[in-house]
Amino acid sequence: MTDDRRSATTTLAFASVTTLFFAWGFITSLVDPLVAAVKGIFTLTDLQAQLSASAFFIAYGVMSFPAAGLVARMKSVPSVLIALMLMIGGCLTMLVATNIETYSLVLLGLFITASGITILQVAANPLAAVLGHPDRNHFRLTFSQAFNSVGTFIGPWLGATLFLNGVEVKEGVRLTDEVRAGALAGIDSAFLWIAGLIALLALFIFAMRGLITRAAPKPEEEVARRGVGAVLSEALTSRWTLLGGAAIFLYVGAEVSIGTQMALFLNSDDVLSIPLQQAGKMVSLYWGGAMVGRLIGSALLTRLPAARMMTFFASAACLICLYIFAFGGSVAGYAALCIGLFNSIMFPVIFTLTLERSTASEAATSGFLCFSIVGGAALPALTGVVSGHSSYITAFIVPAAAYALLVLFSLAAARAPVHKLGTAKPAAGH
Repeated sequence: MTDDRRSATTTLAFASVTTLFFAWGFITSLVDPLVAAVKGIFTLTDLQAQLSASAFFIAYGVMSFPAAGLVARMKSVPSVLIALMLMIGGCLTMLVATNIETYSLVLLGLFITASGITILQVAANPLAAVLGHPDRNHFRLTFSQAFNSVGTFIGPWLGATLFLNGVEVKEGVRLTDEVRAGALAGIDSAFLWIAGLIALLALFIFAMRGLITRAAPKPEEEVARRGVGAVLSEALTSRWTLLGGAAIFLYVGAEVSIGTQMALFLNSDDVLSIPLQQAGKMVSLYWGGAMVGRLIGSALLTRLPAARMMTFFASAACLICLYIFAFGGSVAGYAALCIGLFNSIMFPVIFTLTLERSTASEAATSGFLCFSIVGGAALPALTGVVSGHSSYITAFIVPAAAYALLVLFSLAAARAPVHKLGTAKPAAGH
């Protein structure tokens, strides 16, 4: 094969893998308008509605280490195909749930879909990094993550359009049968189309399997040899792996807590008091801010220390949350949308700061950090409890506390010795 032909086929393989990043970003961000929709459709409390986010993100806690073991024992392409089949199964479960109008099945469908996404992330990130010249590994993974951000930007807008037409959840408002049926039909249509598109994507990946496999990294022999339990035990022996895991737990929990209640927050009478569907569409600005911030932050990180950047971004997010908690009002609504800008660099920076300081292996540290994304299941539920007993404004004290602790993490990281400078791999989005 000539160099030009090899380059062209590798680029095609990279493009096919990059579509996976868009897919999981898009599906993950649909959870935000879905939380608002199910609250009205099934007449739920804030806590019950937030269980949608919990069911989705708890899959990271359950599946991260098994996914690492699966990818370690199999080639990347079979793992990707298994992940896509699980995602299709989750979407089909959502179709059954909407047709028989059962909320518990909605939760099951979200868990199955997220389980597939967890495996997909473990398998696809190393693929994106290696499909091309080694000198451009970081560029390729960053470029793929940009498509993940595009997915998270589009998802809330489309989800609000389909799920929230005519839906209102304010006290005393009851949905008509027509509006309720329309919202259920919107969820049904969205997940039917997603299942179909994932099936096409699976066929495309299957057709490209030979090309992708030749360029794929070798399975992680350490995980395959020692087993998932031994790798987890090693992770628990490192102080910085535990600190980094706590930081990921807090960050993802704060980000998801804000995103899943954003539409309800903007819709409330003491903030913007706009229709729920319009509020749901505005959630795209929250995720769009993260997309823009990632681009700006990437440039700044070439000039400024990562720990210092983390301190500034976490402090800014904390102060905005405290402003919202203290004052509320329409200005607080627009301020909340800006938090996404400061969320942007936190996940990859926490990831790399931890990898550089951890005394455990990269496999053990990375696996534990991915496991810690389960914070997206815990903190939203706590936020739902607070908002249910007070208000959506008061509930911002939960992410404010999380960001304050992240400031302490970044200050500690700035003083801690670095053990693996230059060896940390780029972190994926979640």
